[in-house]
Amino acid sequence: MRVLGIDPGLTRCGVGVVDVEPNRTARLVDVIVLRSPAELDTPRRLARIADGLEAVIEEHRPQAVALERVFARSDVSTIMGTAQISGVAMLIAARRALPVALHTPSEVKAAITGYGRADKAQVGAMVARILGLDAIPKPADAADALALAICHAWRTGGVAGAAVLDAAAATTATDAATLTPAQRAWIAAERSAAVSGAARRLKE
Repeated sequence: MRVLGIDPGLTRCGVGVVDVEPNRTARLVDVIVLRSPAELDTPRRLARIADGLEAVIEEHRPQAVALERVFARSDVSTIMGTAQISGVAMLIAARRALPVALHTPSEVKAAITGYGRADKAQVGAMVARILGLDAIPKPADAADALALAICHAWRTGGVAGAAVLDAAAATTATDAATLTPAQRAWIAAERSAAVSGAARRLKE
């Protein structure tokens, strides 16, 4: 399953694309942070981010889009920018008939680290480990976008949830040793409930 994760923001919008196999192995396809200068008016800033999102989708053809769910904060301008970019992203996805899912920060943190209150450093470190990267993607918007994509694939079971559960049930002790703690936690939770494009280098 190829997932596009978007950490929405008007000044910086993290965008990450990952391929996730039925056994939950994840591979980095691409990651970038789209930016819009504050000196532009809002319509042009939205257009700039939209152009970037459309270019990524055209290049990598994801099967699903994962967005961070917007929560009210004290900074109204930040809320507005985040909500506006979220709307732009959902519109672009809808026009391409791509399914869109919203995940809360706590859901993403729990999926990636096993702890819903993990800090950004912990999330970044686990993203690097899951994807087999030598360094944590920077800035944090990049790591957050990748975390969203991985979270979505793991929470939904990829393109075929049953296949993931079957694979999990057949996991041997050797296979289990190759999984991250977060991956093992998710497999255990699913059982109990019965239920890659080279990466662009990012600049600070």
